[in-house]
Amino acid sequence: MFKRKGVRPQWQEKPPPAGSYRSIFKYGDPQKFKHPSLSWVNMLKADLGMTDEDFKARIHEGLSPVDLKRNSRLLPEHIEKFSGILGRENITTDAYERLKYACGKTTEEMMELSRGRVGEISDLVVHPRHKEDVRDILRYCNDNYIPIYPFSGGSSVTLGLRPEKGGVTLAMGTHMNRLLTLNETNQTATVQPGMMGPAFEAALNQAPERFMAKRRYTCGHFPQSFEYSTVGGWVAAFGSGQASTYYGDAADLVISQEYITPSGDFKTLDYPATATGPRLNHMMIGSEGTFGVLVEISLKIFRYQPDNRRYFSFMFPTWHAAVDSAREMAQGEFGRPAVYRISDPEETERGLQLYGLPSPVNALLKRRGFKPTKRSLCLGTVEGDRDVTRLVKHKIRRLAKSYGALYLGEYGAKKWEKTRYTEPMMREDLNDYGITIDTLETSVSWDRLHALHQGVRRYIKGRPQTICMTHASHFYSSGTNLYFIFIGRFESTAVFKQFHRGIIDHIQKCGGSLSHHHGVGRMMAPWMEAHLGTEQMAALRALKKHFDPNNIMNPGGQLGLDLPREKMRHS
Repeated sequence: MFKRKGVRPQWQEKPPPAGSYRSIFKYGDPQKFKHPSLSWVNMLKADLGMTDEDFKARIHEGLSPVDLKRNSRLLPEHIEKFSGILGRENITTDAYERLKYACGKTTEEMMELSRGRVGEISDLVVHPRHKEDVRDILRYCNDNYIPIYPFSGGSSVTLGLRPEKGGVTLAMGTHMNRLLTLNETNQTATVQPGMMGPAFEAALNQAPERFMAKRRYTCGHFPQSFEYSTVGGWVAAFGSGQASTYYGDAADLVISQEYITPSGDFKTLDYPATATGPRLNHMMIGSEGTFGVLVEISLKIFRYQPDNRRYFSFMFPTWHAAVDSAREMAQGEFGRPAVYRISDPEETERGLQLYGLPSPVNALLKRRGFKPTKRSLCLGTVEGDRDVTRLVKHKIRRLAKSYGALYLGEYGAKKWEKTRYTEPMMREDLNDYGITIDTLETSVSWDRLHALHQGVRRYIKGRPQTICMTHASHFYSSGTNLYFIFIGRFESTAVFKQFHRGIIDHIQKCGGSLSHHHGVGRMMAPWMEAHLGTEQMAALRALKKHFDPNNIMNPGGQLGLDLPREKMRHS
């Protein structure tokens, strides 16, 4: 147990100064903080070889003002044209704004910005008011070979927003952020891409008041970035929410999309099913702004029935038992939970030590023989109709028991739910003291899961004084995903990047996908050809060439579509 003793670090308690680097890389609401507990600090001291001295002075705060001497490289007549299209109030060449809209939320970007280092930024940020603005901007940029980089919520963790070739950043969330229509007959909603997750969910929950609907609805899509990501971003990056095992991934929710591309505009058909050849609707999901600009999306929505939600948590004797039970759950055809998470032994132990369990439960676990460093924690929720939720929870509980699990009640799942969106806020606190925490995720079939888990952990744990916690949280009949969360101290960003890219390499070599739901961006791009193969990449490049013949849409390596051969990974 990491006892509550030692020095309590002086965490940053004030909102970042306006115009500072930290105001760009801070996660979430500038006014909100979630600091690591003293138990966390003591764990880090024990595992990373740190002492109280290491927590006496913050070293990488990023509180200094952004001071960039980078003038826009666009010709004055170009800037004047954009001003004419949008109005001067909707364009800016201000260097701080250009940097703010050039960054996502990768650990790498945070490390660089906290040290005052800046990569590429665009030459102009524009804020389209509606799709006609987007159409005019794209036509002008295509005619003049000006690169365009769509920006929505800014929560990308794959370097997906970096304007490698300069040009124009298209800030979609400023104006294009509304729920346009709710079709209660079809149970669909049509949304602009810049609508934030909480605003979308609130509008659906309040459908009777806002749309004269008979029922309340939910979007069913709740990624950890939910509070700071947009509906368009979910679709563009092939996202997945924490309740995806029941509601589906972003790709499962999309009914139709409307795009404006350099070669023309189109809207995919909104039929529930068609047999009219390969569906362009599917091909555009996950295109990450490389084919055109997504301007409207129609999605499935679901009946909002929070009173029927049921919680559960279990302790399995081993990770293998937890995995086997999860596979049986996913293949059992008795219904699916919404949230279902299983933690490997290292994550389980650290979670128990950091957050604790009621003493009677802890004592019971010991008496029942659930051994530390072997056992595996599971937690989840069930949603839907009242009778169905009762049945599904009963089936899951009976199945877990058949694999030796002990039911722990609702406490763990409810506690997790309260803080599920705030955990990323701790990363800046840790970075202040030279500690790096990051996550990589992958999809894997059941028959390769253990080899992948062991192989990637072996690589991460091979680095001295490095923590590695793993869990699975999105389940399918044929497999699941794995999150690898690692914590360590890195003497430089370059050293971190080398280790980080080594994890991606090992995920690929051990049989995992490059990404499960964070997209590709420029981070995973070098592996794309080796991962998908020459023919599939050729097909994607053919789509790119058709929609964007002048390569103005998010150029510079996004999805690996225009990456130079020498930068590709070939193994």
